[in-house]
Amino acid sequence: MSKSLGQIGENIAAQYLQKKGYIILEQNYKKPWGEIDIIVKKGKDIIFVEVKTVSNNNFLPEEEITPRKKKILIRTAKLYLAEKRYPADQDWQIDVIGIEMKDNNKCLLRHTENAIGENSKL
Repeated sequence: MSKSLGQIGENIAAQYLQKKGYIILEQNYKKPWGEIDIIVKKGKDIIFVEVKTVSNNNFLPEEEITPRKKKILIRTAKLYLAEKRYPADQDWQIDVIGIEMKDNNKCLLRHTENAIGENSKL
């Protein structure tokens, strides 16, 4: 995936989240071992969002998230909470937004809430 396609997808996802009432705290939170695309707040919950964007329809973008990637996302999310000194009982989750870019400059966006974790949907 080209960086520009990924950046386009992240921008689309950020706009979508803002329209849904999420408050964006950070984008592209990086650590040496991993990155979280978007970190948002909704109510009291902190939500980490992994964005996957593809430009063909041979597979779903969400299918690119490997078990190793899931572990990295969880580790990075926990570190973010610790760095920002959130309380130990802070509610948080990891969502996934899959974006399929279509030929007509349109896209198909799927938002899977609480997608990664002990009770994950993916």
